[in-house]
Amino acid sequence: MALVVQNVLRSTNELLRDAEDKHRIRRLGFVKNLYQGDTIAEAADREARSAATGGRWADAWNEGGLEELMPSFGGGRPPKLDEDEQEELLQLLQEGQPWKSQEIQHLLSEEFGVEYHPDYLGKFLRDLGLSYAKPRPKRPNRPENPEEILDERVVVLLETY
Repeated sequence: MALVVQNVLRSTNELLRDAEDKHRIRRLGFVKNLYQGDTIAEAADREARSAATGGRWADAWNEGGLEELMPSFGGGRPPKLDEDEQEELLQLLQEGQPWKSQEIQHLLSEEFGVEYHPDYLGKFLRDLGLSYAKPRPKRPNRPENPEEILDERVVVLLETY
């Protein structure tokens, strides 16, 4: 039995070393903790998960090993705009700069027939490589030649002292 535990620990350590996905790392750490003597609740707690989650993970491990334990996300929801549409959007946005977020929402609705939540629009645009910047307003009372005026005032002050 000790040989089996050693083999599982060795394999788990190798998999942990190569793992990049946080979900995979957490589950492998859970298995490693179990084989090092933790209870299900303790092993789950070490991975910041509940005992109930630990129980599900232990059942999955016992039913099908590593394949059954690993998460199987379905890839998520498909994007509202495919890659070609995203490229087209980028071109439209670059041609008509600057844009307000309401104008971008209107463009998305009119050109592509999609809507994004206002709170998500900024993330979506950043993911496309765009950034948001407010134009710096010009001061209406700023003189045309502020540097010259400053130089004159400095000269006057230096002459008086």
